[in-house]
Amino acid sequence: MSKYTSFPEPTEDPNPFQDPAVTQHSSNTGYATLDLYNPFDNSTAPPPPYEATSPSAQPVPAQTPPSRTTPTEPRNYGSYTSQTAVNATTAELLRKQEELEKKARELERRERELESHSLGTGASRQNNWPPLPSFCPVGPCFYQDINVEITQHFQRTVTIMYYFWMFCTCGLLFNLISSLANFCVNTSGGVGLGLAILWALLFTPCSFVCWYRPMYKAFRSDSSFNFFVFFFVFFAQVVVSVIMTIGIPGWGFSGWIVSLAALSYSVAVGAIMMMNALLFTAQAAIGVFMLKKVHSMYRQTDASFQKAQAEFATEVMSNQAVRQAATSAATSAAQGAFTTPR
Repeated sequence: MSKYTSFPEPTEDPNPFQDPAVTQHSSNTGYATLDLYNPFDNSTAPPPPYEATSPSAQPVPAQTPPSRTTPTEPRNYGSYTSQTAVNATTAELLRKQEELEKKARELERRERELESHSLGTGASRQNNWPPLPSFCPVGPCFYQDINVEITQHFQRTVTIMYYFWMFCTCGLLFNLISSLANFCVNTSGGVGLGLAILWALLFTPCSFVCWYRPMYKAFRSDSSFNFFVFFFVFFAQVVVSVIMTIGIPGWGFSGWIVSLAALSYSVAVGAIMMMNALLFTAQAAIGVFMLKKVHSMYRQTDASFQKAQAEFATEVMSNQAVRQAATSAATSAAQGAFTTPR
């Protein structure tokens, strides 16, 4: 065993702490400690100096400015109940704002109406319908301004009736065209063409004067007499529209009977006349609907038959021509009574 193992001599007293490798590093604090020193490294170069590592700084997140809510945007305070209340309050404020705007428009309309009445029958009350060009020798016959003279509650109905009158006028003009087309292929329809021209020239102004203007004046001044005139004449208008829709041969109306008969000798003319029959059908249906609507609105007003009688008597007696005629008739009767021989 002594052959393979050698022990130091007793005279040798090695001090492990005096080892040059230990003393060299124990007195130098500029080098790394045991956590970086490898004693099994055989390199003769000195170990690297110790560098203290500082903890890495955490990145600072970028701060974004808080979003500001608009004045009309409700803020969310984290409660569903409070958010619902805020939404309800916003809807209520919007509704009140719409009501205020509507009242402002009504006041503005009333103000314009008062100004027009205060100025009298001057330049502001000049007739403006029909809108004729300035070079025309005939001027407008009526003054019409729905936004000024009609109450806002009835403006929509009066406007619809005005468009309905225009629709009836267009139907009469188209009836004239279809009757002319029928006369071109069938010369025996000359009577229908002549009557179509007569109806277009007669019904267009008469319908405006006889039922549209009374309806306009009835809603303008709440006139019972004009309401009754409108109901009587417009009912006759609806009856005539039904007759137009039927299309009796020889009456000058391109209704269904005449249109179906025209298909036998000309498909093109029959198609044109059937389009006219559709217009007359729509005219009759709209007329019945608007008659019922105006009657329902009439019942919401203070109009009555007694007021209509009183208005009629007042208007008749206030008419200068009627009073002159009555005076002259009474004078003639009195003179005749005194000059008769006894």
